[in-house]
Amino acid sequence: MTKRLIFSLALALALSLGAHANPVQDGYRTVAKQENPAFKDFSAAAGQKFYNARPGELSCASCHTDSPKAVGKHAKTGKEIAPMAPSLNPKRFSDAANVEKWFKRNCNDVLARACSAQEKGDFMAYVLSVQ
Repeated sequence: MTKRLIFSLALALALSLGAHANPVQDGYRTVAKQENPAFKDFSAAAGQKFYNARPGELSCASCHTDSPKAVGKHAKTGKEIAPMAPSLNPKRFSDAANVEKWFKRNCNDVLARACSAQEKGDFMAYVLSVQ
């Protein structure tokens, strides 16, 4: 089974069960368990570290600012970006396909590779914790 199919099935199950606070994150939780049998859960602290890490020219904070509560600005185009924190932007992380599209694009831009389910879940744990 492909990761995309596994994620879709996990998301459907999470939505039907109402498992955790965010069904998109629940999908990543299922994939993370398959990628790493020792996986326990996501870490907001690891997500914050990931958010602020600058592995190359760009970081998440390059466009989204040091605070997920702030309005960001795209580093190249200057286009305004709504806050990352769902506490201020309730639409954030509500559509699985949109979330995956942006993770795919941004992970490639920042890391020059795809993010793991662990990295995506940790990132979400951090921004979901920001009030």
